Amino acid sequence: MLKTEKERIVEELAAELGSADTLIVADYRGLTNKQLEALRDELIPHGARFRIVKNTLTRRAAEKAGADALLVMLEGPTAIAFIESSGDPAAVAKALATTARETNVLELRGGILEGKTLSGEDVRQLAKLPPTDVLRGQLVGAIVAPLNQLLALVSAPLRDLHGLVEARIKQLEEQGEVVEPVAEAAVETEELAGEAEAPAEPDEGLSEAGPAVAEAAADESAPAESSDSDEADATEETSTTQEEE
Repeated sequence: MLKTEKERIVEELAAELGSADTLIVADYRGLTNKQLEALRDELIPHGARFRIVKNTLTRRAAEKAGADALLVMLEGPTAIAFIESSGDPAAVAKALATTARETNVLELRGGILEGKTLSGEDVRQLAKLPPTDVLRGQLVGAIVAPLNQLLALVSAPLRDLHGLVEARIKQLEEQGEVVEPVAEAAVETEELAGEAEAPAEPDEGLSEAGPAVAEAAADESAPAESSDSDEADATEETSTTQEEE
């Protein structure tokens, strides 16, 4: 390989190592070209590019990119799965772990997950995680669950109070002690209307006493009239006596 070609590869690897937050390193020794191609095709939908690299060039690229944690993983035939920011690390790890289990050839050495160094065992544990969409749903559920619990705690006393009130109303209705407000209003309205329409009845006591009172008044007025006439006669007699004298 020409020096200029090696330099170009080192530059490309350094750029990939610098931009990739997550990658998984594996030993592909023993896999056939067909198996390698099938693994590449399987990783592409998960946002990963599986690339076989030479350790000497990769070391130079890692030193240039400052990826020192990668240096200890570059022993023997090496392949690196570069995972994009929109990729699914768990799905990539699961695909690699499945290939390693089925072929008994592929070996997971480790990797880097968002700047954190992973061992081979860490990668196998990562492979056991659910897909990213499921993890997001679980995260949302974990966030929403306390809110739902708080809402339930707040609304429970109100529901209990409402239930107690309804139970008490039902108990009173069964005992016949509750009258519907509408029915009460209707009864009161009918009573008031009946009282307003009924004619005023004369007082029987007053009616029976009427003639007696009238007669008594007449008797009282009669003496008064005779007294007046007597006084007039007395006055006339006095005048006559004076004239005769």
